[in-house]
Amino acid sequence: MAELPTLFADGVLEATVRHGVARLKLAIQDGNGKPSTTGLLVVPLAQLPALAGSIARLLREVEAKARDVQAAEPPAPAAEPETPAAFRFGG
Repeated sequence: MAELPTLFADGVLEATVRHGVARLKLAIQDGNGKPSTTGLLVVPLAQLPALAGSIARLLREVEAKARDVQAAEPPAPAAEPETPAAFRFGG
């Protein structure tokens, strides 16, 4: 399988819709805390609800997993709760 381009983003700098296409300019914070463009996500407007729904489902799964981890562990005085490094999303 060919390598996929990988973009890291911690925010959306700008979002526009033109000619039936949503364009989301992705950003990361640079060393000075200012946003710096990292890439452009282009999605047909008709597919935007499905994409947003997938991201929302992923967020709900992450939140549920975090609640499960917190509920399963007794509070430790100095230890931070250990959350899984990764899990697969089935959306």
